[in-house]
Amino acid sequence: MEHPENNEAYKGLKVNKGIENAPTINPYLKKRIHRREYSVSEFVEGILKGNITILSQAVTLVESARHEHQVVAQEIIEKCLPFAGRSMRIGITGVPGAGKSTSIDVFGMHLIKQGHKLAVLAIDPSSERSKGSILGDKTRMEALSHEKDAFIRPSPSAGSLGGVARKTRETIILCEAAGFDTVFVETVGVGQSETAVHSMVDFFLLIQLAGTGDELQGIKRGIMEMADGIIINKADGDNVEKAKLAAAQFRNALHLFPPAESGWFPKVLTYSGYYNLGIKEIWDMIDEYMAFTRKNGYFEYKRRKQAKYWMYESINDTLRDTFYTNPAVQSQLEMTEQQVLNNEITPFTAAKRMMDLFLTHIH
Repeated sequence: MEHPENNEAYKGLKVNKGIENAPTINPYLKKRIHRREYSVSEFVEGILKGNITILSQAVTLVESARHEHQVVAQEIIEKCLPFAGRSMRIGITGVPGAGKSTSIDVFGMHLIKQGHKLAVLAIDPSSERSKGSILGDKTRMEALSHEKDAFIRPSPSAGSLGGVARKTRETIILCEAAGFDTVFVETVGVGQSETAVHSMVDFFLLIQLAGTGDELQGIKRGIMEMADGIIINKADGDNVEKAKLAAAQFRNALHLFPPAESGWFPKVLTYSGYYNLGIKEIWDMIDEYMAFTRKNGYFEYKRRKQAKYWMYESINDTLRDTFYTNPAVQSQLEMTEQQVLNNEITPFTAAKRMMDLFLTHIH
């Protein structure tokens, strides 16, 4: 078919050459800037100056499973240790839907307005299974995520509870060295992660809801026993009376528990995270607890006890890793497991055999 632009009638028409097909790969990818690698002393210097970018990169090293990253991370932690330990560490838990993110946002802004620097960390070993994340959605902490004095860090998305908890504990040290004087450690409130959080914080805060049926059924007794303070959220509008009733039920329940080692009797308060009501009272309670435990010596005693706990946890983790990565163990483990499944040997004989093998081949 004749192109009309070639017709004499269109002599004055100028036809530009068309463009070639655009490349399917972004040509700018080649120009990607690689992140600069810092030395240990540069990391430490940056952290002590409060450089958030360097702190974030150091936390990434702590969370990494790669051996060479772990070596560097441990060296950074060792050098930061003398500058750590001066913060107020607060564990925050509650059943899903209790409004933890909103509450942390409001609590955090309350502290920042008083001149504090806040780090928010999470322990969420479940995220790999459920594909959910406690802190993955930073948008639920709208105010805090824009604050220069707040550092929000989701937990590593994979790994065992022990691994995630240990990395969170080490991240606390780096955050304290970077000048954060308050650290929140958040967890989901439905399992073993509360025990891990309790082993690294000074004050354990439990967030509850009122008006959801039998309040005391909604939380495990073990978590209740760990709490230094219980706060009932959404105490606003028609819910105020329900919240007061729930608070009374919790106070009665707490009287049935043995007295806490600290000598402190947990308080139960009501508040509204959404309407910012009763927030000051919660922080007055936490300040009162801190003063009380510092005075009777429990604060220091608990920190020392936690340090000992993490030493043994670290030994157990290292032993487990060394055992399972041992070539002799790896070569025999599957066969021994099969013998147990076939009822050829007992699990205890199998375990002893594997341990003996490990001990004879350990380097």
